[in-house]
Amino acid sequence: MTLPTRGDPEDGEPDPGAPRVDATGGSGVATGFWMHAAASLHDTGWGHPEHQGRLRSLASAVGKDLLTLHGHVEALEPRAATTRELERVHPAPYLARIRARVAETEREGRVLEFAPETPVSAASWEAVAGSAGAALEAVESVADGRFRTGFAATRPPGHHASEDRAMGFCLVNHVAVAARHLQATGRARRIAIVDWDVHHGNGTQEIFYDDPSVYYLSLHQSPFFPGTGSASERGAGPGEGTTRNVPLPPGTDGPALVHALDRALDAAATEFAPDFILVSAGFDALKGDPLGGFRLEPSDFHALTRRVLRWADAACRGRVVAVLEGGYDPRRTGQATVATLRALARLPDPLEP
Repeated sequence: MTLPTRGDPEDGEPDPGAPRVDATGGSGVATGFWMHAAASLHDTGWGHPEHQGRLRSLASAVGKDLLTLHGHVEALEPRAATTRELERVHPAPYLARIRARVAETEREGRVLEFAPETPVSAASWEAVAGSAGAALEAVESVADGRFRTGFAATRPPGHHASEDRAMGFCLVNHVAVAARHLQATGRARRIAIVDWDVHHGNGTQEIFYDDPSVYYLSLHQSPFFPGTGSASERGAGPGEGTTRNVPLPPGTDGPALVHALDRALDAAATEFAPDFILVSAGFDALKGDPLGGFRLEPSDFHALTRRVLRWADAACRGRVVAVLEGGYDPRRTGQATVATLRALARLPDPLEP
């Protein structure tokens, strides 16, 4: 299920008009699925864990489930994010450095590192802008009521990228760009981000650490890369209390992670009332993932998603968009994506009897 790409819009965007926080969210009956064609062209080399086959396998898994998803999940062609939209999070000089390195790969005809373990190739800028655009169209569509929920299949992942630093395969922080877009266009004021990637999203935490309008909740393996995310990290200044980390030991399985999420969401609900919820949906917590030490099965992500939806139903009329992060066993990542999509569409777990 490969989606065609669209030409990049001109740098700029239409006037969003009056604030739309009270727009009818959740009135759509379907779940939207966005994946920009350029995302699968970002070439890191087949020996790299974050290789081109990840999205191809994911799209294949979703395509095989279309009989069930038909009428419930709609695949759409996203636009590319503009530079202006990316600059709400990432400074112009940082974005210029990415583009310059991408241009260098084109001249040399080979993959080059932009940061440690974070390579770029000739299609990397198109992949970054297209994936950010997928996240933007997803949140716009859900906030405006065209879809009930959404999923953006982004690549490269984003939650390790801070405002001006790439790391951990991540160049641009798609979830952060989507959150700022919601706020800048008046679609939402208070955003919650739930991150269940096996690695702590240090970039997302850093971007919003002193911001009381964005609540960041992460459940992750610890001790583990990138070494951040202790329970004592709760935010700073006006953002104190709007960061919540739940570090968990290697070997954590699905029921244990679901239980930990239940407790964390109960606590978060007493601290923050979101207008919109974003999910950093990493699937490297799956058992057997080469870069993780958790033991989840694909169906566990159906349960995790249902927990987030329960908070969203109570707090923000069910407005949830999931954005792909990690997941380095392509086949099982595809299965977990299907389970997540089914939950977002209020369909049963594919592995339930």
